[in-house]
Amino acid sequence: MLASGSPRRRQLLEMLRIPFTVIVPDVDEHVRPGESPEHYVTRLSRAKAEAVAARAPAEVILAADTTVVLDGVIFGKPESRADAVAMLSRLQGRTHEVMTAVAVMRDGELAQAFDVSRVTFRAVDEATLAAYVATGEPLDKAGAYAIQGLGAPLIERVDGDFFGVMGLPLRLALDLLARFGRPYRFTR
Repeated sequence: MLASGSPRRRQLLEMLRIPFTVIVPDVDEHVRPGESPEHYVTRLSRAKAEAVAARAPAEVILAADTTVVLDGVIFGKPESRADAVAMLSRLQGRTHEVMTAVAVMRDGELAQAFDVSRVTFRAVDEATLAAYVATGEPLDKAGAYAIQGLGAPLIERVDGDFFGVMGLPLRLALDLLARFGRPYRFTR
């Protein structure tokens, strides 16, 4: 079971031909006062796994949460086009962190892993950022960009796990699934 509504996480599991069913968890994703980015994504990945496990207790549940962090500030999904341009303006020409926590759960047993990648944006003008936002792509993404999509030209460098930046560090997810008796196989 995939405890996520993320099309990118579905895309990554489909790419590896891993069979799964999606159950979208109903979890409050607000940052708590004083909560660190690490705690935030770890808490949410666990909460997503627990929410779906309550509906499918005997299943192996895979959940994840990703956030963009610059100078200790969490960049969630933009609330508007103007918010997206503002986020991208703050990121451009700088290096930020993309944090992803992965959780796997079955029968009350939970295992988690945490990943951090560093992404450096190119310096571009505001007209370029506004043109990107006008495509609509960044409006449902943490940090207001999709590294694997039209946002790719904004990126100068990635230090870390490209798939983690997309929202699911595959090596960690596969390791956790194997611990729950679901090792990855190239053939089915």
